[in-house]
Amino acid sequence: MAAVRLADCRVRPGRPTDLEAVAGLARLTGGGFTNLPSGRAALAERIERSVAAFARTEPRADDLFLMVLEHRPSARVLGTAVIFASVGHTWPFYSYKITTIAMKSRELARTFRTRVLHLVNDFDGACEVGGLFLHPEARGGGLGRLLARARYLFMARHRARVADRCLAELRGVLRPDGSSPFWDGLAGRFFGMDFLEADRFNALHGNQFIADLMPKYPVYEALLAPEAAAVIGVEHPDGRAARRMLEREGFRFNQYIDIFDGGPTLDVETDRILTVATARTARVAPHPAPPDAPLSLVAHGYLEDFRVMAVAVQASEDRIALEPSAGVPAGEEVLHVPF
Repeated sequence: MAAVRLADCRVRPGRPTDLEAVAGLARLTGGGFTNLPSGRAALAERIERSVAAFARTEPRADDLFLMVLEHRPSARVLGTAVIFASVGHTWPFYSYKITTIAMKSRELARTFRTRVLHLVNDFDGACEVGGLFLHPEARGGGLGRLLARARYLFMARHRARVADRCLAELRGVLRPDGSSPFWDGLAGRFFGMDFLEADRFNALHGNQFIADLMPKYPVYEALLAPEAAAVIGVEHPDGRAARRMLEREGFRFNQYIDIFDGGPTLDVETDRILTVATARTARVAPHPAPPDAPLSLVAHGYLEDFRVMAVAVQASEDRIALEPSAGVPAGEEVLHVPF
């Protein structure tokens, strides 16, 4: 496939007909993407949940919104992104919270410090953004930024549908074979299954099994194998660009990590997400934007009709002129933010 142009793509809600394409993307992740499970049955159920959520006019705490990046000329699906309206309702949402303790012996004139992992449910009730994945052919050229920020425009346009605090889990470090040093050094010792099995089970059945078998006492980093300790709070190399995008939006690492692979969890107040805070509404002007106008992200439509594109715009206080390819009729209200 030739290089994918930003101007040829848009973000829209996922549909049941996207199942094959989304399943193909899930196979490319290499594992560890709980929000984009590789099993067809789990993906079909996820798309079905999303379609129902987009069709509902009343908020529900367990709403899930799956969006896709679509190449308009070919209708090919090249990426996915997910919003969970609120986590921790069907089953508790578990994280490890990192603290540090220091112990001192006067007789030995020695101080010992270690990080300690505490199993917590501090994010229960928060919304979550995740499942961000781009086909390798679509990486670069601003497409990841379009897909990631489309989630925040959806949140801004449907603010009552998501919680007041937002989290994002980044995939942790994995070995080339897909196994996890953190899982093998800690949780895997209690479950009798490898990381990929546990990840699949979690995607299909939720993480109540964590509550059933996970040790509830604090875990001292000093007792972990060095390979497991070294990856605490470290994102997978493929997630570094995603972390930078999250941090530009205001997400911060506040010492929470994923209980499966030890990857960092970042969070922020929803209204402080940069795209949410700076998005503005305007009516589409009857005349087009000039060819040299700057790019903006433009969202139009609500719920199942929601769409986001990166287009040239000329904005005033309450009017916005769009390039003709946007296809948004004059007079329609849109939400826009500089790209």
